[in-house]
This record gives sequence, C-alpha cells and structure tokens, in this order.
Amino acid sequence: MGKTSSRSESSARSDAKFEKKLQFYAKVRDTVASLSVQKAISKKKKVRSRRRKLKAYDLSSLSEFLPELKTPRQPTPTEFKLNRKSRQNLVLKESSQLRTVLNHPTFQSDPLAAIHQHLQSTQPVTDEKPARKNAKGGKKAKKKKYKASPRLHSMEI
Repeated sequence: MGKTSSRSESSARSDAKFEKKLQFYAKVRDTVASLSVQKAISKKKKVRSRRRKLKAYDLSSLSEFLPELKTPRQPTPTEFKLNRKSRQNLVLKESSQLRTVLNHPTFQSDPLAAIHQHLQSTQPVTDEKPARKNAKGGKKAKKKKYKASPRLHSMEI
C-alpha cells in the first residue's frame, strides 16, 4: 500500500548527500585559496614593475643641474574653474567690452587699422625676424644628381 522504506536507508541517503556537500565546500575553499594566492602573486608583480618604471622615470638627480627658479609661478587667470555664476559674469563683462569697441569712432571708421593699432600697443615687440620659408611648402628644394652610366651611349643612328 504505501512505500515501505526503512529509516536506515533514508538516513544513509541523507548522510551521502551531506558528505557530497562537504566535498563540494572543500573544493570551493581550495579554489578560493588558490585564486587568492594567484591574485597576490600578480599584485606583487604589478607593484614590482611599477617600482621599476618609477625608477626609470626618476629625474630628481638632474635637479642639481637645473637653474633655480626665483619667482614662484602664479596661476594665470584662464586656469580658474568656470561655474555658472562666473561664466555669466564673464559673458556680461565681455559683451559690454564688445559694445564699447563697436561704438568707438576709430573702430567705426576703419576696423582693421584700429585692431592693428591696438595690437601694436598691447603686444610686446619682438626683435627677431622669423625665418623665411620657401614658397614650395617650407622645405628647400634638393637638386638631384645623376651618376653617369658606366657604358657609353653612342649618338649614332
């Protein structure tokens, strides 16, 4: 009528399942341990190679040959961070400057001359003259020299 299984068979089966679980957990534990060892080894290799690279790029020994800077560098005004408010202030300031320039009588009479005169007064004077470039793209033309062929060419027909 019903299933006739003894209690000893079901306990043996549950014991087998439990042993199988224990074996699985042991395998997982071994795998995790081996992976962590491999990860530690690769990390040591990366650190070692990084140290070698840093040694290769260490230029502190050259600092004794460089001249000392007397004045510290001051940040230029273009290096500041533009947020919404400062950008809006900058746009207002530049637009008012543009309006002033456009309404100036010298600019209205001859814009290019006004710009040229402004640049002459604001830009530093350079004493050196720029090197002249060749008209054919900036490189000097090389003349090809042909070697005389070893055999004689006769001009007879």
